[in-house]
Amino acid sequence: EHLKAFDREVNEFVDYMFGPRDSRVRGWLFLDSYLPTFFLTVAYLLSIWLGNKFMKNRPPFSLRAHLIVYNLGITLLSLYMLIELILATWEGGYNLQCQNLHSAGEADIRVAKVLWWYYFSKVIEFADTIFFVLRKKSSQITFLHVYHHATMFNIWWCVLNWIPCGQSFFGPTLNSFIHVLMYSYYGLSVIPSMRKYLWWKKYLTQAQLIQFLLTIGHTLSAAVKPCGFPFGCLMFQSSYMATLVILFVNFYIKTYRKAPSRTAIKETPVTTEIKNGFHKDYFAAANGFLGNKKAQ
Repeated sequence: EHLKAFDREVNEFVDYMFGPRDSRVRGWLFLDSYLPTFFLTVAYLLSIWLGNKFMKNRPPFSLRAHLIVYNLGITLLSLYMLIELILATWEGGYNLQCQNLHSAGEADIRVAKVLWWYYFSKVIEFADTIFFVLRKKSSQITFLHVYHHATMFNIWWCVLNWIPCGQSFFGPTLNSFIHVLMYSYYGLSVIPSMRKYLWWKKYLTQAQLIQFLLTIGHTLSAAVKPCGFPFGCLMFQSSYMATLVILFVNFYIKTYRKAPSRTAIKETPVTTEIKNGFHKDYFAAANGFLGNKKAQ
């Protein structure tokens, strides 16, 4: 009874803050109450802390087979979302510059169903961090990594409840495309014999940054020429994406633009942390496998 009362108070508060929810998604898994999303996020954060404690005096797990299956699964899910979003928005005649929430009829419902999978995929991707913990890759569990994973799951709960279609389609479409490339790369990189063929990994960093900038531009285009999509949601999304751009540019400068000092050059060991133009911190954004190689 206490949990039900708490659940009711939390949901009354979010309804007071954001207004009436979209009736088309009522009854969908995890959406009617915020508590499942909240508790899963807390469990994610606790698993990092407790997992690191558990692994402290234990050898790292290899998990090669698990990583291959996991990355393949996320790649296929991302490919499904990418194709379905393109088909659904094409069917609904979506306006790329600005699309409202109700004019496309059944196509809006189709888009909302794909975006629910996009929301749900964010809890699946918590496994990225769990794999890091079990493999004792603690240097890859950075603030950017945890911030991105935890906030995306919660933000998309809000998106599905209040703006589950319309202008919301663009970011997930781009992100699904990036994830097809990214998780397929990570899956292949687990296989030692495949790593020499993965020449394109350095371009993933650039593609992610372009994704963020395009999403901000698309979001602001609806503010410049409105079509009825909630203005406050546009501003929030732009602000959130701006935080990712700032954090990502900081990483990019640290990785690619910071010239090494003469002392650092002299002290560079045979095995280096920068391989084929890729700094190890990049893998804080996902669960990729990178083996140590000797410099050629």
